[in-house]
Amino acid sequence: MATPSPPPPVHGFVAWIEGLPGSGKSTLSRQVGQRLRAVGYKAEILDGDDARAMFSPELGYSRKDREFHARRVSYVARLLARNGVAVLVAMITPYETSRQAARAVASDHFSEIWLNCPISICRKRDPKGVYKRSGEGALKKLTGVDDPFEEPLNPDLVVDTSTDPPEAGTDAILAHLAKRGFLPIPVP
Repeated sequence: MATPSPPPPVHGFVAWIEGLPGSGKSTLSRQVGQRLRAVGYKAEILDGDDARAMFSPELGYSRKDREFHARRVSYVARLLARNGVAVLVAMITPYETSRQAARAVASDHFSEIWLNCPISICRKRDPKGVYKRSGEGALKKLTGVDDPFEEPLNPDLVVDTSTDPPEAGTDAILAHLAKRGFLPIPVP
């Protein structure tokens, strides 16, 4: 009896989903991950806040600390991707240098996705209460308020999350990943 041949290896990818607090990073990452898993993909979400609590609790919010945190997350993302996992990083990533470093780590299996949403809309959403705490003086160095957010120079995809429902953003991200060749199996 012949030994069955193993399935061909499938390289994973890193979809780096960035934007201001409240722009929809966690929501869209969860929805994309659910749809990928529903058709058999191995998918993991690396949420910036969760990853910070696990990997970088000692770090503050200085530029140096934020860049170091992004390097840690990009390294873990690369390890997962090279083992066939679709990695969805949901992280503010306020600096272009951090985005370029993440791209360099993941190489050709990387897609930078910017959720473009005006801060006025993000303030209204405020799912974690960070804008409220910032306004009360209880939170310092909030990205986009009293700490910079450098708009991405060359993202692979821009999704406007200010008016479209999350499902439209999810569809746009999945279509983009398919177009890049990262999804050989269609995702309905």
